[in-house]
Amino acid sequence: MRRQSLPLVIAALAAAAAPVRAQDTLSAALALETFDTAWRIVYETHFDTTFNGVDWVGLRDELRPRVVGLTDRAELRGILRDMLGRLGQSHFALIPKEAADTLDPADSDVSESMGDLGFDMRLVDDQVLVTSVDPAGPAAEAAVRPGWILVAVNGSPVADLVRAIKGIESRLHLGILVWARVQNRLQGEPGSECAVEFLDDSDAPVSLTLTRRAFPNEPVKIGNLPTFFSRFATREIPLPDGAGAAGVIWFNYWMVPLMRQVDAAVDEYRDLDGIIIDLRGNGGGVMGMIMGLAGHFLDQRTSLGTMKTRTTTLQIRANPRRVSTSGTAVAPFGGPVAVLTDRLSGSASEVFAGGMQSIGRVRVFGDTTLGGVLPASMDRLPNGDVLYHAFGEFETATGVRLEGRGVYPDEEVPVTRADLLAGRDAPLEAALTWMAGERRDRPAR
Repeated sequence: MRRQSLPLVIAALAAAAAPVRAQDTLSAALALETFDTAWRIVYETHFDTTFNGVDWVGLRDELRPRVVGLTDRAELRGILRDMLGRLGQSHFALIPKEAADTLDPADSDVSESMGDLGFDMRLVDDQVLVTSVDPAGPAAEAAVRPGWILVAVNGSPVADLVRAIKGIESRLHLGILVWARVQNRLQGEPGSECAVEFLDDSDAPVSLTLTRRAFPNEPVKIGNLPTFFSRFATREIPLPDGAGAAGVIWFNYWMVPLMRQVDAAVDEYRDLDGIIIDLRGNGGGVMGMIMGLAGHFLDQRTSLGTMKTRTTTLQIRANPRRVSTSGTAVAPFGGPVAVLTDRLSGSASEVFAGGMQSIGRVRVFGDTTLGGVLPASMDRLPNGDVLYHAFGEFETATGVRLEGRGVYPDEEVPVTRADLLAGRDAPLEAALTWMAGERRDRPAR
């Protein structure tokens, strides 16, 4: 068993959704062994002995006869996904062997094996909108702008994909499933071309052929998930009243290699009027990093909540940070802290945002988070596929279960096309406005 304390839900969904080339058949004995193994793992490890109200034994008796004599690999995967889907919970997925085996970062050329077009997108009101453009990427060079509507990728209409996914019963938000599928179509070998069609700011059609670049930053391999690439950015922004400033820290996964950069950023912004942790698009990561980051803002080993399995209860406590990255004695930052979230903020991001919100230490701005909080493990099945399955659940310090609910922002600031086209980051602006008010209300230093 490979256990990930707070796994990367977006990466897992993308892997499960990825198109792969596989052998079409397997032996009937291997198919049955694979089914039995997957059923047994969930039976023995699921944190809820009622299986979220599903008769797990009865479900085995219903589905197992369909596997007897089966030799079609795709059909077996469909039955296993049906079984996992009956639970109606996040962090249950079947990752094909071909996806799980890809891109071992031990290979020297891994950073050259995957590429993107240099823009991100979100589903907003049934349209996939460009939400950000990397100034150094192919999309920026072609003058693609936030707020443009993504219409098609390599001739395949995005609207058809959205309609198809809306027809799938899933407890996960539609937005993350659409994001994962569209992302898979946009990515490919660096140097390869991708035909993309947009509607621009005046709804005029724009057809472009962009050349994929190699993914920037460091490749990271976690368990049996495909390789992903960690990214990190910071910036200092003046408050709206012009009398102060806040530091913004963004990273795309909660991964240990990024912790030193996060620590250094907090040290850099320690004397500012506020710190903003931007978790938009951050799908999760490692629990220890949550406790470390929380410790930058809490002076005591305060509990953010509890992680419960069948046999254990673990308190998620802040680890107060009293030494800077340079070795200087410091006190945890005592100023206002804001957290930005969206529909793709999942797992570890929700534990941090919801846990810190529950003890009143942060104010959350943006959109409701994914609601996929369960800690999970990854196990190889006899046919080589990977079973991604939850083994615990999380409750905040106030007893709120975030699974299937998500973190509700203190100030809901949804993404709109009008804001994107105007170059506005409305959730960030709301956080800065709040911090300016906090600054005015605080006694002079």
